[in-house]
Formats: sequence, C-alpha cells, structure tokens
Amino acid sequence: MRVLILGATGSIGTAITRELVRNGHTAIGLARSFASEEKIRALGAEPLAGDLRHPREWSAALAKMDAVIHAAATFEADMAETDRKVVMEILSHAAGRTSPLRFLYTGGCWLYGVTGAKTADETSTKRPLQSFKWMLEQGASVLQAPGVSAAVVHPALVYHEEGGAFARYLAAAKAGEPIEVWGSLRTRWPLVHRDDLARAYLTLLERPELIGEFNVCGQTGVPVSEIIAEVARRSDHTSGYVVRTLKYVLCKYGAWAEGPTMDQQISAEKIQSLSDWQPKHTCFRSSAF
Repeated sequence: MRVLILGATGSIGTAITRELVRNGHTAIGLARSFASEEKIRALGAEPLAGDLRHPREWSAALAKMDAVIHAAATFEADMAETDRKVVMEILSHAAGRTSPLRFLYTGGCWLYGVTGAKTADETSTKRPLQSFKWMLEQGASVLQAPGVSAAVVHPALVYHEEGGAFARYLAAAKAGEPIEVWGSLRTRWPLVHRDDLARAYLTLLERPELIGEFNVCGQTGVPVSEIIAEVARRSDHTSGYVVRTLKYVLCKYGAWAEGPTMDQQISAEKIQSLSDWQPKHTCFRSSAF
C-alpha cells in the first residue's frame, strides 16, 4: 500500500514509518524541511514536501495514496485549527474516490478524562480536557465521513528508548534534581511502548474492515510512584521527588498539564479480540527507556 504519514518524523511517526517499511509498504512522509526529508529517507520512506499548516499545497498527492495515517500536531496555539484544516482537506479528496481511503486518525487516552477505579473501553463516556476537546470532534467527523474506511487510535501514554512519557522524570534524574510529580503518586498512567503502538497502526492499516475507535495499551494503569521508583533505580537517583498540585502545574505549564495528573485506566481488549495484535511490552520495567 502507498501510505501518506503525517508526523513521520515525530516520536510516534518514526516508529510507524519504520514498521510500515519493514512490512513492505511504501511509506511517504510529509516533510517541511530538508532535515525532515533526510530523516524520512533514512527511515526507508519517501519524503513529500509540504507543511502541515498548508494542506492544500500537498493534498493533490492524496489521489495516489491508498491510506493516510495522521499522527501529527503543531503543539502550538494553532493546533486545533491546523488539525481541522488537514482533516477537512483529506475528507474532501476522499469523497470523490472510487475506492475508500483508509484513514487512521490519532486521538489519545486523555480524551477519556479521569477514570479512577473504572477501566475505560471504547464505549466509555469521554470527558476530554477542554484543550483537547477538538480532537474528539475531529475523530467523530472522520468516522462519519463518506469515502473513507476510518479508525481512530487512542494510544496510552507512549514510552520508548528516548523516554517519551518518562522524559521529564529522566531529565530530572540525570540532572540530579528532585523528580517533579504532577498531582499524586497514586495517579495511574496507561502505558504503551512505541514499538507496540506502531504495530497496532500496521494492524489497523492492513485490516480496513476494522472501523471505529481502538484503544492501544500494553498496561492498563501503572501508578506514577512505580514509574519514578524505576527511573530512580536505573539512574542511581537519590534526590527524591516533589509533588506539585494541579493548580500549580496549570499556572506554570498551561491547560494541557492537567493530562498527566489524571488517574486513568484503559483497556485494549477490542483490538486484541478483533485482530492478532498483542503487546510485546507488557511491563515497562523490562523495557528500555
């Protein structure tokens, strides 16, 4: 399949691109700079010059694609509006196709809000952070659009060899500073290794009959206390930790910072029961990060 990957040079996108190439697909990555083009080529994929913020400049290439994987975001104030324009452009091209465009859109576990003692599946009520509410609306528009075979992927918090979701903790440990915990040590994070997530995208890409929403996680919910203890053990970190209140992190870092304070558990039973996808990394302690 010819697959356009938006976000091909990002933390998640690089693993997706590598996985697709490894399995014989032609991966085309959107690149807005020479450095991005070089990185995409190094992954074994083809670069497509273009800026996520200006989809009309590259959307003509969609006519030659069998699928699109949207795993990109600006992470700036224009994030919601940029995403809206990208999705609208993709769907407008898909509407006139003779065969459906496979479209994988990326949501996230934070769309479920606090789950507490309950484990959220795809039928659970969503209570997204206000700053990410647009993502929920965009996902719904993708699933309802004509001309596409669509799936919305909700990854758990992603970790990998460079840290990922653990990056703040690792940086503090390396600097010999107290590890800053947002919210509570009892807060649970659903986790997924980046390589397992990439294999889930591959599975959904190759199974266009699988439509709807799909949670992807390797662990349902791990207490933050266990994560910082493992980081400290690996780093010989002896500077302890400091717990920051929700009010503190919102004032210092902005509305998005509520995400890591949410106590969550999510289930990936749906994708596991409907396909052969199973996580290989079922305990973060046995994985590299």
